[in-house]
Formats: sequence, C-alpha cells, structure tokens
Amino acid sequence: MKAAILAPVAWRTPPRHYGPWEQVASNIAEGLIKLGVDVTLFATGDSITAGKLDAICEQGYEEDRTQDAKVLECLHISNLMEKAHEFDIIHNNFDFLPLTYSGLINTPVITTIHGFSSPKIIPVYKKYNTRGHYVSISNADRSAELEYLATVYNGLDTADFKFNAHPQDYLLYFGRIHHDKGAAEAIEIAKKANKKLLIAGIIQDQNYWKEKVEPHLNEQIIYVGAAGPDKRNELLGNAAALLHPINFAEPFGMSVAESMLCGTPVIAFNKGSMPELIQHEKTGFLVNDVEEAVETIGQLSSIDRQYCTNWASSRFSKEKMVADYFELYRRILNV
Repeated sequence: MKAAILAPVAWRTPPRHYGPWEQVASNIAEGLIKLGVDVTLFATGDSITAGKLDAICEQGYEEDRTQDAKVLECLHISNLMEKAHEFDIIHNNFDFLPLTYSGLINTPVITTIHGFSSPKIIPVYKKYNTRGHYVSISNADRSAELEYLATVYNGLDTADFKFNAHPQDYLLYFGRIHHDKGAAEAIEIAKKANKKLLIAGIIQDQNYWKEKVEPHLNEQIIYVGAAGPDKRNELLGNAAALLHPINFAEPFGMSVAESMLCGTPVIAFNKGSMPELIQHEKTGFLVNDVEEAVETIGQLSSIDRQYCTNWASSRFSKEKMVADYFELYRRILNV
C-alpha cells in the first residue's frame, strides 16, 4: 500500500513545541511505516520522517514569517494533488481545502477533521459528503450535517511520557495562552486554592496575555515559557494536577491525554470531548466552574496515578490510532 500523509505547513512535522495537527500527522506516518506501508509525508522541508518526505518549503510559515501562509498552503496542497495518481490513498490532516481537489482525482481521500474553526467551513465538507471519508477525533466533535466513517482518538507515543508516582505540590496550565484554553480561569483556581501554578505555552493572544495573565505573575503564578517535548514530560509528570478550564467545546485536547500518560490527573471544565477523555473521579474531575474546580483539588489524593497512565495508554496510544486508521484504509480500498 502506498499512502500519502498530508500535514499542515505552519510548523515542522513533528513540531518543535506547538503543532497538534503536525504531531498527529507525524504519529500516523511513522506508525504506518512500522506496519510496512510505503509512506510519503507531505510537510515542511525540515520535517523528520522514516519515510519519504516531499516539501515545497524549507520551514513552516509560523517559523519563517517572511512567507505568505495562503501561498504556501496552495503550493503545498497542489503539490500532493498533482501526484495523487502515485498513491493508493491520501490521508488529509489539513482541514477542508484539500477536499476541493478530491473531485478531480481518482485516489480516495480520507480526512481527519481536527475540529471546526468555524461553522462557515461546513459547506465545503457537505459538498464532498458522498465522495470523502470523514473521521472525527471525538464523538463530541461531530456535525449533524456530515457523514462519518469512524471516530479515531488522537494517539501519542507513550514512550515519550514517564509515569511519576510522586509529584510535586504544584498545579499546571499547559496550552496556548488564549481565552479558549482558560489561562485566566486556571490562575483564579490556583489563587483560590492557594496553590502554586506553573503556566506553559505559546502566547497566542497578546492582548489576553497583557490583560488577563501577565499582571498576575509572581512567586505563586509562574510563566515558564513555551514547553517543547523535553520540558513537557517533566512539567506534566511532576504536577499534582493539570488544570484545563476550557471556554470552548474542545475537539480533543492533547495535553489532557499527555498529562494522564504521566499519571497526572486532569481537572477540566466539562465541555466538548472532555467526558470522552477523562473518567470522572478516576483519572481526574469534570467540573462546571472555578468553584467546583477548587473543591476537587482537595480530592486529588483519591486518584490512582497508575490507573491514569493505564487508562490513557489503552485509549490514546499511537499504536491504537494507527491500527484504527489502517483498518479504515483497508475498508476504503476493499483489501
């Protein structure tokens, strides 16, 4: 089987720090290679893969801001689509735009929908409902207007995360600094619980950072910067809990799975996919507001950290995700 994996070109695949779609595309590509699939990864030129790499730019547009994002995206997608005949299947991890080529090629396209940036993009998916093969990353993140082949949870390389049975006494916020992710709410929870909070992530909204986060930084509330893979394991594993007080219906939440892989429970606002990722009172707590979150901090000792790791490993491993996708490929190709 010859498969083309289409990653975004915002960041390197796999990413140096932020880049969840790039990370998933990398995990799919490398996992398929281990299954004996002939994989070509379409990504940035500095990407890393054990398969073939095809690129139209050396760096992503978020890492080299001299480039125009739309131009890069057009060149990147068209590069693959003009070579579509070379592959048995194309796995699109790059949103809706590649679908606009799918009626012009014979190679089947399976698309992982990594969330909807806006309801306004749904008409594109609807147009290709009968031609495309759509996969959701959680049951919560589905549109009633679309037809789905399956739900496949994002899978992580479990070897990247070390179990820690003896955490330190701090809470962690791990994600982009943005209203959607609830950095301000995490600060409020930590202050009311009188707990130390470490904040890690890229600053995605400068105004939000200036108004809601930076004024609260002190010896108790500490910003540690954007944490790459090397820092991630240490920060997550040593935390008493991950605070995930999201303000939107999050499609998946990579840091939630990553945290539990380290044995660290998650206190999350009960929105979007959180009930699918977290077992309430077993791998963390699903809460409705700041006050409820503060109450659960006193219950963290009831959580079995080894159970957190076992649960996350069984549900969110790279191997399980890749096996699920490989089976979908076979169904599509009738092999």
